[in-house]
Amino acid sequence: MAWTVPAVISRTKGAPVETVDIVVPEPVAGEVVVDVAACGVCHTDLHYREGGINDDYPFLLGHEAAGTVSAVGEGVTNVAPGDPVVLNWRAVCGQCRACKRGRPQYCFATHNASQSMTLTDGTPLSPALGIGAFTPKTLVAAGQATKIDTSVLGDSWDPAVAGLLGCGVMAGIGAAVNTAPVQRGDTVAVIGCGGVGCAAVAGAVLAGARRVIAVDLDDKKLSWAEQLGATHTVNSRGLDEDGVVAAIAEVTDSFGADVVIDAVGRPETWRQAFYGRDLAGTVVLVGVPTPEMQLQVPLLDVFGRGGALKSSWYGDCLPERDFPQLLELHAAGRLPLDAFVSERIGLDDVEEAFATMKRGDVLRSVVVF
Repeated sequence: MAWTVPAVISRTKGAPVETVDIVVPEPVAGEVVVDVAACGVCHTDLHYREGGINDDYPFLLGHEAAGTVSAVGEGVTNVAPGDPVVLNWRAVCGQCRACKRGRPQYCFATHNASQSMTLTDGTPLSPALGIGAFTPKTLVAAGQATKIDTSVLGDSWDPAVAGLLGCGVMAGIGAAVNTAPVQRGDTVAVIGCGGVGCAAVAGAVLAGARRVIAVDLDDKKLSWAEQLGATHTVNSRGLDEDGVVAAIAEVTDSFGADVVIDAVGRPETWRQAFYGRDLAGTVVLVGVPTPEMQLQVPLLDVFGRGGALKSSWYGDCLPERDFPQLLELHAAGRLPLDAFVSERIGLDDVEEAFATMKRGDVLRSVVVF
């Protein structure tokens, strides 16, 4: 059977989103259908709407989601109907050279469902990050559904909170914990304190950083970072590159930070990260640059300062390992994931949520079904 359900789509570049009926097909081999309980409104969804990802319109938006498996296709063994799951956009293949070398978090052949969800006239939809979850039912590859044992989470299980691990929160925490990785006693600076940057702050605190310095242009975002454990803040409005570097040095005994995480992804913020770290320190780029951006740094400085220059894609996470562990840490009171849910909204409120996001008024708006 197939299901007809309402969903939020982006039909053309830059146009407001629409709520329309779509068709979700019965899952075939390797696929599952999930009843979505909640889905965060991520900046990546706005990028899709504005043509910043590709032009494969119409898009079915939404990807930071959690819910319950309702149907499975042939051969699916990792989940069963009734299982609580958090969705991810990197179903690993198990066969590529990264997977065979024991590094599935770097899988080079991640995949999505083989079938398309469609408009009622049969037009195929392009699901955001292979998920498409601004709808009460979605079709994904089985490996995109990470089973969660809610019995160990107690009252802390909340799909609106858990779903945020599907993208931005995992990207930030993983940049600190997996990619850097931050060590106990390190000093850490995070440049850009939106959802991903604040998650990086939380990740650095979780890893045992001695000092965590939050850098942003907006005092509201710096306040969020403090609530998540930042020990120092730097409002960089009006500061040039040298001024930001000096401000980081001032709270790191003049040496610079052991780890600097760039959660903005611009050449100027990357250079701030590069020069704001200690000798032999680590730079982690987790903010996503645009295709036209170019970086110029003297090669001698790269050689002379040593250390590591890294990029972090989805926090170098392995969902089946990281999602349950982080939710258990949240249940134990060691990771305040609920702090990222700024508001709970309805399906028809997504366009307004984009405006709220642009104003910097929220860490995350979450659609709740």
